[in-house]
Amino acid sequence: MRAAEQFGTPFHLYDEKGIRETARRVQAAFSWAPDYMEYFAVKALPNPQILTIMREEGCGLDCSSETELLLAQRTGFFGEKIMFSANSMPAGEFALARSLQAIINLDDVSDIDILEKNGGIPETVCVRYNTGGNFTMNGNQIMGNPGEAKYGWTTEQLKPGLKRLKDMGVKRFGLHAFLASNMTDPGYYPALAKILMETAASMEKETGLNCAFINLSGGIGIPYRPEQKPVDVLAVGEEVRKVYTDVFGAPEKGKPGIKTELGRYMTGPHGFVVTRAVHEKNTYKHYIGVDACAVQLIRPAMYGAYHEISVVGRENAPKDHLYDITGCLCENNDKFAIDRLMPEIHVGDLLIIHDAGAHAFAMGYQYNGRLRTAEVLYQQDGTFRLIRRAETPEDYFATMVWD
Repeated sequence: MRAAEQFGTPFHLYDEKGIRETARRVQAAFSWAPDYMEYFAVKALPNPQILTIMREEGCGLDCSSETELLLAQRTGFFGEKIMFSANSMPAGEFALARSLQAIINLDDVSDIDILEKNGGIPETVCVRYNTGGNFTMNGNQIMGNPGEAKYGWTTEQLKPGLKRLKDMGVKRFGLHAFLASNMTDPGYYPALAKILMETAASMEKETGLNCAFINLSGGIGIPYRPEQKPVDVLAVGEEVRKVYTDVFGAPEKGKPGIKTELGRYMTGPHGFVVTRAVHEKNTYKHYIGVDACAVQLIRPAMYGAYHEISVVGRENAPKDHLYDITGCLCENNDKFAIDRLMPEIHVGDLLIIHDAGAHAFAMGYQYNGRLRTAEVLYQQDGTFRLIRRAETPEDYFATMVWD
């Protein structure tokens, strides 16, 4: 593989064409909606070159920290192109977000006082809503348990909280919720939309505030397993349109807008960890050690998450060898696959770990002194571009106090 020869392994590889095509598909899915904006979740893939692609494709950014706000600013985002949404935020982060004229998404009623003292209350404020209880679809399938989540206002807090905001000068509110993660059921967004839109319509009547927008947040998942089918986001957008029309009437300018905050769906399928088999071990199991580890992709170690793995040059070979694919950390859960049937692997082979374009590099860390590796963009012209260099031991030592 050319990139492996050029950059050495391991590294993260992203497909620019795939990311752009997905961004355009999402835009098309909600092109019917008034004032639509996709706010790419920076936490999924915080690289300035990726964020620049998002800006060029007409997206905004969903930020959750001071650093993410600064990253947004440095990549050309400002004002309503930024949604600031987090919980337990330090007061100074409110002030920074207000200085950038970002839309503020309040996670708790107590945030009203913090915002007032740190940047002031704007005319439009978003509120994060937690429905509580179990989130079900079709009456019997439990999709999530919002009441267990640390995020959002309760139903009982909405009316008095919005009335207080109105008394403080707020003229419009947005309503946001995130009820389930990595949903591949196409009914998730329409079900969430119905909850948010009906709640917003009720709050408009009870508080006298106008609903500026409905923020459907993230939650649309990707098919990590080969047998899973991808979500048809165009069909999802059409179902959300039907719900919108039922609640607000025909979509038109001046009616509530629609926002989304997709991260995983936007970049997840378009990223890979490229690694090389460096060790083979036969004990109670058959292990293949690779030069990547949980530093590069922690999801399997943290969640037991599945990521497809292919062997370069043997994509169509029989999967007749049972392996654990392991990293080099001093942790027994540092495994990318357990009891996985794969083609025969030899030391020196290149392996590709799929669907690592979101919550992969971003969740990296430095345990055992293992360092974060390079990020490479496969550009539309067929060339590879380094968009983040690999860390060095000097980077690791840089923040240490030696004397």
